[in-house]
Amino acid sequence: MKEIRGITLMVLAVIALLSFGGLLYAEEVTPAAPAAVAAAPVAPAAAPKIDTGDTAWMIVATAMVMLMTLPGLALFYGGMAKGKNVLNTLGMSFATFAIVSVLWVLYGYTFAFGTDVGGIIGKADKLLLSGVGVNSITDLAKTIPEFVFIAYQLTFAAITVALASGSYVERMKFSAWVLFSVLWLTITYLPVAHWVWGNGFLAKWGALDFAGGTVVHINAGVAGLVGAIMLGKRKDATYKPNNLPFVVIGSGLLWFGWFGFNAGSALAANGLAGAAFMNTNTATAMATVAWMVTEWIHGGRPTLLGLASGAVAGLVTITPAAGYVNMTGALAIGLAAGVIPYFSVAFLKPKLGYDDALDAFGVHAVGGTIGALLTGIFADPAINDAGKGLLYGNPGQFLIQIEAVGVTIAYTAITTFIIFMVLKAVTGIRVDIEEEVTGLDESLHGERAYNL
Repeated sequence: MKEIRGITLMVLAVIALLSFGGLLYAEEVTPAAPAAVAAAPVAPAAAPKIDTGDTAWMIVATAMVMLMTLPGLALFYGGMAKGKNVLNTLGMSFATFAIVSVLWVLYGYTFAFGTDVGGIIGKADKLLLSGVGVNSITDLAKTIPEFVFIAYQLTFAAITVALASGSYVERMKFSAWVLFSVLWLTITYLPVAHWVWGNGFLAKWGALDFAGGTVVHINAGVAGLVGAIMLGKRKDATYKPNNLPFVVIGSGLLWFGWFGFNAGSALAANGLAGAAFMNTNTATAMATVAWMVTEWIHGGRPTLLGLASGAVAGLVTITPAAGYVNMTGALAIGLAAGVIPYFSVAFLKPKLGYDDALDAFGVHAVGGTIGALLTGIFADPAINDAGKGLLYGNPGQFLIQIEAVGVTIAYTAITTFIIFMVLKAVTGIRVDIEEEVTGLDESLHGERAYNL
C-alpha cells in the first residue's frame, strides 16, 4: 500500500510539473490578440445543427474502425501466433471489444468526454448515457448526433485495449486478460483520452494528436512492454506464425479501416477529412516500401510479414499527424515509420531481451512516439490552422509534443504496473507451464483451430 501511495504521489507530481511547463509554452506560442481586433464586435455564432452528410460519413467511419478490431486486428495477431494459440489470440480481441462496448455505455464515455473536471477527468453526468437523446449534440462534434460520436469513440477505446494483447499472447491467463481489459480501460485509457481529446490538460497545453498517437498507440504500446516484462518470457519464444495469409488479410483490413480512424477524426465530411485520408495512404505506402527495402538490405530478403508490418507501422506513425501535415510531411513520416520501428523489432528487442511477442511496443509505442514528435515539426497551418510546427516558425510546438509523449509514457507505465500487481494478487497473470506447452486454445478454451 505504501508503494502504491508513493507511486500515485509521484504521478501527480510529474503531471503538475509538466502542466506548469506546458502552460508556459502555451503562453509563449499563443500570440495576444491586437487591441483593435479584441475591441471589434463579435457576430453571434450560428446555432449548432446536425448535418446529414457529416452524420452519414461518421456512421460509415465508425463501422470502419470497428472492422479494425474485428476482424482486422484479430486476424493480424491471430495469424502471427503459434497454431496452438490462434483461438486464444483471436478471443482476446473479440472479448475485449464486447467488454469495452458495455463499459463505454456504463461510464467510459462520460469520464473520457464529459464536462472537464480540473483537466484530469470528465464529469460523471452521463453515466449510462443519461441525458443523451436522438437529437443531442456535444461541443466536441457539433454537426453529428451525440450517439454517433459516442459510438465512434467507443471503437477507439476498444482497439486500444486490444492492441496491448499483442505483447501478452501465448502465456497470459484469459481471466487475467478479461480483468485487465476492465481495469486498464478505466484507470489508464479514460484519463489519457480526456487529457488529449476531452478538453483536458494536454489539450489546454496545445498538444496535437489528430487520431491517437498518444491516446492509442503510445498508450497501448507502453502497456504492452510493461506487461510483457512482468509476465516474463515464453518457454518457446521463437517466432512461428501459423497463418501468414491471415496476417496479410488482417493488415489489409487495418489499412482499409484506418481511413475511418484518421479521416473520420475530422468529425465531418470535409476537406480536412480528405487531407487526412490522403496523408494516411501516402505515409502507409511509403512505410511499406521503406520497411521492405530496409529488410531486404538488412535481412537479405523481403518478406510478406515485413510488408504487412511496414504497412501497420506507417498507419500508426501517421495517425497523430494525419490532419496536420502536407504531402511532404506525410512522406517524411512514412519513411521514418518504415525504418525506425523495423530496427526496434529486429535489433532493439533481441538486444534488450524482452518478450514482446507480436511487437506491440516495437511498432505501436515506437511508431506513435515518432509520429507525435514529427507532428510538432511538420504541422502545416495551411492544412489545419490548429497546428503549426517547428518548420513553420513554432518551435514551442515540438516542445509541447515532447511533454505530451513523456506524460503519456510515465502515466501508462506506472498504472499498467499497478494493474499487473493487482492481477497477480487476484487471478495470477500467467498460465501453468503445462498449459503453455499444450497451447492456450486447448488448455484454456477446450478448442483447436486445426486438427493436426
